[in-house]
Amino acid sequence: MVSITACSPSPPERTRLRRWLLPLLFLLLPLLAWAAEIEVVNPRIVHDEDGYALFADFNFELRPRLEEAVARGVTLTFVVDFELTRGRWYWFDETVAARSQIISLSYHALTRQYRLSSGGLHQSFATLDEALAMLSRLHNWPISDGDAPDLRPGKTYQAALRMRLDISQLPRPFQISALGNRDWNLASDWKTWTVTLPLPAEAK
Repeated sequence: MVSITACSPSPPERTRLRRWLLPLLFLLLPLLAWAAEIEVVNPRIVHDEDGYALFADFNFELRPRLEEAVARGVTLTFVVDFELTRGRWYWFDETVAARSQIISLSYHALTRQYRLSSGGLHQSFATLDEALAMLSRLHNWPISDGDAPDLRPGKTYQAALRMRLDISQLPRPFQISALGNRDWNLASDWKTWTVTLPLPAEAK
């Protein structure tokens, strides 16, 4: 008769494991504690003659260090990510729509104005508060064209939305300072919700 005995780490091995795991745990705990500095509020998809569009609000504040960096000419790059998926019992969920939007926040000392830029569009503001108010609103963002075949009226989908500050776009010295620094951490969790298309065009 053959017996099988489960082997457990010897005391010296357990000591070595603890020496490796404890520092790693201390590194991960701050990252977990700093999550969700941005809150995604009231996301919704509406339908009009141009197709489907996304609306949402983002609640957040810039910490003093970020405000100071912007005032000194550092551009902050925010990324908004969106996904729409459909469940499949026989395979992984199917992604029917996925989009990302990059929005840059900067300050121009010559004009003394803050600027939001996305693609080829630019908008200037007299104060940082005005710029942040606009940045915190996602308004009429198209997620498909009018004849997207994968978006079917009456079908149910899972939507997911998030917003984050992309520290990889910071100047190199600021990237180094941002690592492990809560002042530079600004991101939301994925906000998920179920949506059945089409929806009434109510985005006011």
